[in-house]
Amino acid sequence: MMSSKYKPADYVRLQAIVAAKRQESELIGQKVQRTLSAAKATKENSALRQHRQVWAGEYCRLAKAEEKAESDLHEFLQHIKPCSRTDTAIFTLQDYGPFLEREREAFRIATVEPVSQLRDDLQFRLSDAQHQQLNPRPSDWEQVLQQVNLVKDQQAGISVKLIAEGLALEEEIAALGLEDHVSSTQENLLDMEQVPGEVLEADCPYPELKESLHQAFCSLTEKYQSRLQGLHDSLQQMGRFCGWPALDHQRFELTVGQYPRDMPNHRALYIDMLQRLFPRKTREQLTEHEQTLDWQRYSQAQLSAIGQSWRRDRADLLTRALLTLEEARLVHQEELELHGDRQHQQNICSRLRGKLQQWRAQQEEVARLEAAVAERQQEEEQERMMREQEREAAFRSQQKEKVRHFYLKQQRKREEQEKRDQERLAQLRAVMEEQARQDKERVQFREGMLHCRKEEREARQLDCLKEEEQRQNRLEALRNQVAVVAEADPARMMGHTEAWRSRQCLEQDEFVLHKPLYSINTYTDIQIVSDPRVRVEQALREAGLHHTQYAKEVLAGIKPTKPPRRDTKSAFMNS
Repeated sequence: MMSSKYKPADYVRLQAIVAAKRQESELIGQKVQRTLSAAKATKENSALRQHRQVWAGEYCRLAKAEEKAESDLHEFLQHIKPCSRTDTAIFTLQDYGPFLEREREAFRIATVEPVSQLRDDLQFRLSDAQHQQLNPRPSDWEQVLQQVNLVKDQQAGISVKLIAEGLALEEEIAALGLEDHVSSTQENLLDMEQVPGEVLEADCPYPELKESLHQAFCSLTEKYQSRLQGLHDSLQQMGRFCGWPALDHQRFELTVGQYPRDMPNHRALYIDMLQRLFPRKTREQLTEHEQTLDWQRYSQAQLSAIGQSWRRDRADLLTRALLTLEEARLVHQEELELHGDRQHQQNICSRLRGKLQQWRAQQEEVARLEAAVAERQQEEEQERMMREQEREAAFRSQQKEKVRHFYLKQQRKREEQEKRDQERLAQLRAVMEEQARQDKERVQFREGMLHCRKEEREARQLDCLKEEEQRQNRLEALRNQVAVVAEADPARMMGHTEAWRSRQCLEQDEFVLHKPLYSINTYTDIQIVSDPRVRVEQALREAGLHHTQYAKEVLAGIKPTKPPRRDTKSAFMNS
């Protein structure tokens, strides 16, 4: 037989190795997933803990604000007095406080008390069951569940009713026009009084001086009105709620206000909370709304600053104008007293006019500087926002480039792995084809040998049959030669035999077994259980896996405790 230069492949061992590697990779992947899940859970718990701390501080602040508002309201109700005898609304307002307290107490007894009683009852039942270690009857649990579901339905109905009442109250407050009254404070800044009544009603003997004062007040008012108009137009374009619904904008503003700037990592925290509150909004939309809100607050701060500047400049101008008018009145009195001193009067008027022009120039320069400062601040704010946007865009592009390189690297690795797998597959196929050819030749050789052995066995069987037939013939001849003819003996035939008599004697004596009935030539139970293949098969059978491919691979990989005998190995397979 031709010997092969390739060794036969042990496919069972290879499959076991591949299965072990696959299981190891799956275990590593599961470990990585568990690590990622644990890190994500840790990060989530840290964020929730910080949110709870912020909410605890906000809750304390709101509680203090509520206490202060209630104390202010009680103090207002205590110190309020009617304007006249017919003013009965004041007394009604004072009686409304106790009425609200009674109504609140009745609401608490009707809604909160059942929940508290149910909670105490459940806690008592749990503690009693834990102490006594008794299993309650199903009927008791069904009654408790029915009671809990009933309380839940009642609380849900109360919540729906309260939400409806809150919406109706908001609509009623909106119908009163309080928002228009509040927003009218900003409109009043646009409706500035150009010339104060003190200057208009003042008695000035010099029309030119009064006219110049009027022009100074008008120019000051027009300058601030133009700035206010620009800011007001920008606020009108943004809208009161920055393009969002009113409720969403208020929730956004309150959430951002809960995280002060001195808190570390405050922006990441309130962005995380906003993403939880608005899951349908993307991070870009939240950032854009945040920038719009910052710009709205900056514009409102500018409005208040411009209003304060206008009031300050107007008060300063009014003070100077009144002083100037007083000086002009005194000068006019002197002029009336001293008719001859015309030149002195002209000098005084020119000096006053110069002071006024100088003061006006100073005011114009101050206004120009303030406008330049405000414009620079606005430009700096816009540049800062643009830098932040560019930095975010650069960071995103960098991240995208990293992801692209990572995907390219993974693609190259996959292509190399696929190339190696294809080469290995080609090698294995070549080896398997050669092995198949050898197996085919071996099978043909075996078939020939089996045919020869079959013919030899048939020949031997024929020879054995012939010999057996001859032997039977010889035995029959011998039996015929030694045959004995016995005489008839009915008494002996019907009597007891010697074997029966000996058996009766043995039954009368005590039966003692001195040796086993038959010898055992097999394995004991200890020897069978000591084989690891039996124990593994029993464990797989108990787990319900003894019919799977995994069980076949595992059992094929287990070796017996003792090596097989050499005479059981095939010499043909080893050649």
